[in-house]
Amino acid sequence: MAKNIQVAVIMGSESDRKVMEFCLAQLDKLGLDAELVVSSAHRNPEKTSAYIANAVERGAKVFIAGAGMAAALPGFVASATERPVIGVPIPSGLPDGMDALLSMVQMPPGIPVATVAIGKAGSKNAAILAAQIIAIGDDSLRDRIRKMREEWKNL
Repeated sequence: MAKNIQVAVIMGSESDRKVMEFCLAQLDKLGLDAELVVSSAHRNPEKTSAYIANAVERGAKVFIAGAGMAAALPGFVASATERPVIGVPIPSGLPDGMDALLSMVQMPPGIPVATVAIGKAGSKNAAILAAQIIAIGDDSLRDRIRKMREEWKNL
């Protein structure tokens, strides 16, 4: 984990990988430096806190946190950094990820978590939202996003 990154992607469990890989693929398509780590807010809060601090030191501008069931990870990340946090609800709880979605969107004032759709679509959109946030200060990235959106018009 020594390299500099723009986006830190955290998932609470290895079982979340099948959803979060769509996020990584989208970040890669947009040319953003990112990494994916497994770190549970419940099982290892010390490791998660240390990772967040380290990612900020290495340049992370945005965090994307995928979690299912109680979905505490995005809120935990948001409580530990002033950087934007995007939550991706993983469809693992009841019913089909709604519990994760609701836990992410109902954060207390002062600890926001931008939350996207449940599952694969949300995973991709989290990457695009992170790119749009970073593109505020990056004309080249903004051009890549614009080009991607143009290509999607023909699908």
